[in-house]
Amino acid sequence: MTTRLTNAPVLETPRLLLRGPEHRDADPLIAFLLDKERAELFGHYDNRGDAWRWFALMVGHWHIHGYGYFVIEERATGRAAGICGIWNPEGWPEPELGWVVFDGFERKGIALEAALRARQWAYEDLGFTTLTSNIVPGNTRSVALAERLGARYERTYHNVHMGEDMLFRHPGPDELDNDGSVEAYA
Repeated sequence: MTTRLTNAPVLETPRLLLRGPEHRDADPLIAFLLDKERAELFGHYDNRGDAWRWFALMVGHWHIHGYGYFVIEERATGRAAGICGIWNPEGWPEPELGWVVFDGFERKGIALEAALRARQWAYEDLGFTTLTSNIVPGNTRSVALAERLGARYERTYHNVHMGEDMLFRHPGPDELDNDGSVEAYA
């Protein structure tokens, strides 16, 4: 039996489901957060208890804001492939479109597919008119994805949890094509 921990909607793409976190997602997310090399530019933890609390924070974020990180589920396998969604905890400058893919799911276009769908949901269903992506300097893969999404570097700021962060501004809904792409914006 699946235990829903939030009232998050289920968003679909051709290959993915974006859904709220469930109990079964704790272990894959904790494994990612404990992997120093993989999670260093996202926020690494060196013990399971702190990583579990971050999972609980992700669940609580949905209850406080009505939005948050979706779990990216690969439709073909049912496996958790990462997280993606709108993140705005205390100390953030404004709502952020964020993403992470787990080990074994990189370089398949999953983060792009999930980010396009999450951004569409934020604009169409939540009524957001802008989003940012906050990226730690040196995270060249996230910078490349943000730019592919049409986001442009705006400024560097001090993130209360991560230190120096680069803020990338996404095109607003009026700047996107009907399919969410940024052909006209790029």
